[in-house]
Amino acid sequence: MKGDYHRYLAEFLTGAPRQEAADSTLSSFKAAQTIYLLTTVLETLPRISLWKSWGLRNPIRLGVTLNFSVFYFEILNSYDKACPLARQAFDEVIGDLDTLGEESYKDSTLVMQLLCDNLTLWNTDLRKNSAGNELSAADRLSNTRTSH
Repeated sequence: MKGDYHRYLAEFLTGAPRQEAADSTLSSFKAAQTIYLLTTVLETLPRISLWKSWGLRNPIRLGVTLNFSVFYFEILNSYDKACPLARQAFDEVIGDLDTLGEESYKDSTLVMQLLCDNLTLWNTDLRKNSAGNELSAADRLSNTRTSH
């Protein structure tokens, strides 16, 4: 949530305040990734079943990854980080959906659809940019309003 808050600020701020909001966003999302990685390690320990629910398919983890990839794309204009991050999350989860309970399945597939939609839009933007038809920042922003 902290990362999203700062990302929203960075969307309309300019100059130094925008950079500060972007830096805060990046550190917040990186902290969330660190927490996720720690839970992944804890999953491997015996008798800690609480951590089992925080696997790769967890809808909260997917939502954080979705929003982190949107931050890379919209705020940092870093297509080379946004697309692989979204693609990796999608690819890691797609094969294991049948192992989820009904509620987690619904939540995870919703976020996965948003990841897929963003990847489609971003790849379209990249093809347009490589063809010399650059989109304005406003056009790009309106095309990527698909965050969790």
